[in-house]
Amino acid sequence: MKSRPFTERHVPKPLSLALVAALLVSGPVAAEPDLGSYLAARQAGLTQDFDAAAKYFGQALTRDPANPALRENALTSFIAIGEMDAALPVAQAMHDDGQTSQMANLTLLAEAARTEDWDGIFDLLESGHEVGPMIDGITQAWAFVGKGRMDSALDTFDEMIDTPGLQSFGYLHKALALSMVGDLEGADAILSRSPDQGVIPTRASVLTHVQVLARLGRFEQAHEVLEQAFGQSPNPELQAIRESLAAGIAPEGIGVAETPREAMAYLFLSLAQALRGEAEDAYLLMYAQSAAHIDPDRADAHIAAANLLDDIGQHDLAAATFAKVATDDPAFLAAELGRAEALRSDGKTAAAIEVLSQLSRSHADFPMVHTALGDILRREQEYEKANAAYDTALSLYPEDDPSVWWVTYARGITHERLGQWDAAEADFREALRLNPGQPSVLNYLGYSMVEMGINLDEALAMIEQAAKARPDSGAITDSLGWVLFKLGRYDEAVTHMERAVELEPLDAIITDHLGDTYWMVGREAEAYFQWQRALSFDPEPDLAERIRRKLEVGLTEVLREEDQDPADMAYDRQ
Repeated sequence: MKSRPFTERHVPKPLSLALVAALLVSGPVAAEPDLGSYLAARQAGLTQDFDAAAKYFGQALTRDPANPALRENALTSFIAIGEMDAALPVAQAMHDDGQTSQMANLTLLAEAARTEDWDGIFDLLESGHEVGPMIDGITQAWAFVGKGRMDSALDTFDEMIDTPGLQSFGYLHKALALSMVGDLEGADAILSRSPDQGVIPTRASVLTHVQVLARLGRFEQAHEVLEQAFGQSPNPELQAIRESLAAGIAPEGIGVAETPREAMAYLFLSLAQALRGEAEDAYLLMYAQSAAHIDPDRADAHIAAANLLDDIGQHDLAAATFAKVATDDPAFLAAELGRAEALRSDGKTAAAIEVLSQLSRSHADFPMVHTALGDILRREQEYEKANAAYDTALSLYPEDDPSVWWVTYARGITHERLGQWDAAEADFREALRLNPGQPSVLNYLGYSMVEMGINLDEALAMIEQAAKARPDSGAITDSLGWVLFKLGRYDEAVTHMERAVELEPLDAIITDHLGDTYWMVGREAEAYFQWQRALSFDPEPDLAERIRRKLEVGLTEVLREEDQDPADMAYDRQ
């Protein structure tokens, strides 16, 4: 088969408005009994509930198997949840009936790559069943490699390199092919090229280069390439590579592909990664799931699919997809951290804590595990347990690690919540030493001092600095208004409080603060209105009780009951 030049756009032709539109394609329904499944499927598609969409479109399709719209929708739903066994017969039927579908072509190409049916790939491309210029061109090249036709493969890779926008992809895949056939020097020559020479460094290209250099026995250079790209990252995969290089052993399995089939999986995955932010997540999910189908052992494909599902809001599917990564895979830690976050987002906090607790035992030397555990415990107001987790994390992080300021700050919050102000203040100030001017730390420390009525001048300066850095933060703008309120500068406070409510219109605390500020400038009717609004936002019980009391007797009386003199709201400055 002769390779073809590429003159079209290099990105695949997207489905109209991506997959959401595909899931809502209208079409005739065969019979009245099918209507319920069809309507349920359309609703599931609207909310991107792929699991339900697959179920209901599948049910509708069994009653009307030749319906083009049902086929397309069922196919995309099956791919989205990784049910390729269900997707394949639908794609094959669409192919056999001549139905034009990019997703059907994608599915059939992925299956041919998985089974290493290189002739089948040629047949699909020659018959016009294409996906897009980049996919089609590099797929064709790898089919040539699979058939042992290396000269044709290299010619096709060169065509991709000469195509605007595809140079870096073409170079990387050509280097992979050269490495596979033992031309390590040729692969190194490509991977050593600078960005202005067409090779943009990515995690994939760097790790492939490290592997090539190690196989050439150039371990010191391999280590330099690794460190230049990743520094001293505590990532377990990178640590294993460092140890292997130090021992003079070429690390295996770190490159993106060792066979044409694995290279095809990487091709599909790299497209999903490269177009993040440019195409809809649901559309990119098709490529990530296809990559996982081609190479089920590819952890990064499962993680990419899971991250896309999580971003879409399908947290349960995301958690299940993260769980597909094998326990002995170097990426298992990253997958489990992702699974814990997906479970938390899905409201399954206890399950998320259990995942992180297990990791804290199985991966006890990794500080990010204890940080993640501390974060979720802090959100659950388990402050003592969170504090212990942060203590462990800080004992493991190198002093110059950029994460240290955050963990120190988070521990300061748990100290403050536990009423341990001296320890909290020490952590906040240490976090600011590590990350000077950090707005969140400035705001939290400043607001805490305002609430305690101490160091109000310093608190004001801190919060003003934070507000300047983040003028669109409702929380920080509220803090600025509140410190002015505490200083008795009510007219100034009103302006900032009104802005804070604009930024965070459903926040009970900020709305309550606005009510208090209105009261102090004589706008009592507006104060009552804001307190009523604050109650509607389901505040914490203590705050709700105080708001109800203000609605009964007004802020002035509440302050007297709390032994605060309304005429002297500006606290003593310390």
